[in-house]
Parts: sequence; structure tokens; C-alpha cells
Amino acid sequence: MDLKEIQNLIKFVANSGVAEVKLEMDDVKITIRTTLEGNTTETTYVQQMPSQPVHQQAAPLPVAVIPVAPVEAAADSHYITIKSPIIGTFYRKPSPDKPMFVEVGSTIAKGDVLCVIEAMKLFNEIESEVSGKIVKILVDDMSPVEYDQPLYLVDPS
Repeated sequence: MDLKEIQNLIKFVANSGVAEVKLEMDDVKITIRTTLEGNTTETTYVQQMPSQPVHQQAAPLPVAVIPVAPVEAAADSHYITIKSPIIGTFYRKPSPDKPMFVEVGSTIAKGDVLCVIEAMKLFNEIESEVSGKIVKILVDDMSPVEYDQPLYLVDPS
């Protein structure tokens, strides 16, 4: 697992609202913890696993401490949240050489394609179920998304 994959995992966990994630692979052990109340911080530990068993194991080193801003629920209450209908990888473009489907400020109509989510080598176009204006894009391009994860905030007025 390279640094970019670890950084994407950190972003994903920060956006998902999960308190703790542990991932163990053959040679790497990763723990990501978030505190979602009061002072919000995220701590990530990456530990290289030895190839041969060792009797004493070193403590994991913190890789990143990233503050996570509290959600502004009151300001966003009149917006409609468009959520992911499936688990997969979120793409804002139909292909690398094409323009983005939508940007912040774009006016959308019911049935407009907002993004593509790749799941098991299939690219699923996600269409809008509402009309309005894109206020905020909540997920980075080429990021993993979970079922029911917020993707966009739309102002229906």
C-alpha cells in the first residue's frame, strides 16, 4: 500500500463519520481513529509488519493528525443531500479527457447525470432525482464511497 492510497483512506474515513477503522494486510497494519465530538481530530497509525515473528513489537508511529471541521447542520438544513446508491469509486468525469459532469454552481434538472460510480468494473451513471443548483460537492474525484454516503448538496429553490 503506497502513501497515496493511505491518504485516500484517511480522507474516506474522515468523510464517513466512522469512529475507528483497522486494516491489516500481509505486511502493513493501519489504524485510523476519529473523535467526532468537541475537539475533532483524526489520528492514523501505520505499522510495517515484520516478515518473521518478533517477540517485542515497536509502538506504531502517528502518520498524520488532521483536524476535521464540525458539520454545519443549521446552515445546510434547507439543502437536499444527494447520496450514493452503491459502494464503489466516485468519478466526476465520464472519462479522463472529458469535462466534469457538474461543478459547484451548476444548475441541474431531474434525470441529469451527476457522476459515475464504478463498482466491480461496471460504471454506473448516477442521475439526479431533484432539480436545483449544486451548492457543494462532498466527495473528491476518484475517491471510494460507501452506500448512502452524501455526495452533493443541492439548493432546490
